[in-house]
Amino acid sequence: MLIVLLLPLALIAACDKVPLLAPTGSVITLIPSSFAVSNNSSMQIVATVIEHGTASGGSGSGTTTTTPSTGGTPVQNGTLVTFTTTIGRIEPAEARTHNGQVTVTLYTGNESGTPTITAYSGGASTTNSAIKIGAAAVKTVSIAAAPSTLGSSGGSATVTATVINDQGSAVAGVPVTFTTDKGSLSPAVATTDASGNASTQLTTTSTAKVTATAGSVTTATAATVTVAPTAITSFSADPSATSTGVPVKFTVTPNANANLQNVHIDFGDGRGTDLGPIGAAGSTSTFYCAPGNYTATATATDANGGSGTLKTAVIVGAQPLAMSASTTTPTTGTAVTFNVTGLATGTQTQSFTWTFPDTGAESSTSPQRTHTFTSPGSKTVRVDAVGVGGCVLGSTSIVVNVS
Repeated sequence: MLIVLLLPLALIAACDKVPLLAPTGSVITLIPSSFAVSNNSSMQIVATVIEHGTASGGSGSGTTTTTPSTGGTPVQNGTLVTFTTTIGRIEPAEARTHNGQVTVTLYTGNESGTPTITAYSGGASTTNSAIKIGAAAVKTVSIAAAPSTLGSSGGSATVTATVINDQGSAVAGVPVTFTTDKGSLSPAVATTDASGNASTQLTTTSTAKVTATAGSVTTATAATVTVAPTAITSFSADPSATSTGVPVKFTVTPNANANLQNVHIDFGDGRGTDLGPIGAAGSTSTFYCAPGNYTATATATDANGGSGTLKTAVIVGAQPLAMSASTTTPTTGTAVTFNVTGLATGTQTQSFTWTFPDTGAESSTSPQRTHTFTSPGSKTVRVDAVGVGGCVLGSTSIVVNVS
């Protein structure tokens, strides 16, 4: 009698352990909260289970749907639905319905792609392969550089790629690979942030184009970072071989597209001058006081902070001065006329300093001087040619014998 009473209780307990599953003819529909999701993030998926429903977009189990089925009635509360995915994970992997629905969460990892998500209960099942994870969700990649123009000596610019999905939203956590035809990039691969942006630093000395690739999508148009033209195209000295005191004309020719703020010329002897901003050929003149080989330098600075430098050589020789006298054997009391000869053509002199042994130094602006000796003997007369500014350009002397 006891055995007979316990048997129905055992059957009831066994039934409680059997999960409630969707009856035959039920339709399961998966409705994701989005069709694009970033790496290392999550999104919700709603599954509806309807008895005797009609699947939207198809019929029968296994049909991928995105909207609830039509007709029928929700399955009994507590119906167990099991979920699987080929990428990421779904939590909970099993859920029980309430009013014919369950909500689960898809958690993504580092892997990008299009997962196949399956939901099944009893004889009913469905799949969804419309969700794109990470790089698979990329629709467009745009790119921009700041600044877009560098000085003529080059420099660095920040290049930013923006990754957008089919729905016009930012895609985070996606690796972006940058490439350039000139210069270098650091880093070459960057990961998008919450705003879908990834940045790299371009360093270049010439105009460069940068492209970005996320997943299988590459920017349609490259970002161009322009390096301004060389600030100056030529720098010359005329004449390039000359003598002390002869003016040398230095001419600087800027690039037609350069926006020069200043051109500084260093003459190579410790002196220099600024031409200021020039839009066409500019020049200045100077002369050298001492013989030697000089290297003049023109340094142009443009509006973008870049600079360009050109050099030119100038060879400066001593003045081939000579002095003549109306007589080299005068008697005391006789006037002698001295003349400076040999000055190079174009020499700019300020004065001549004559030094006589009996009267000392005398200055005049003329290369000719008359002097009377009051005592006999061998007399050395010296003359210094003084240039504008007071520097001595050259010297010469002559000996006269006074009787």
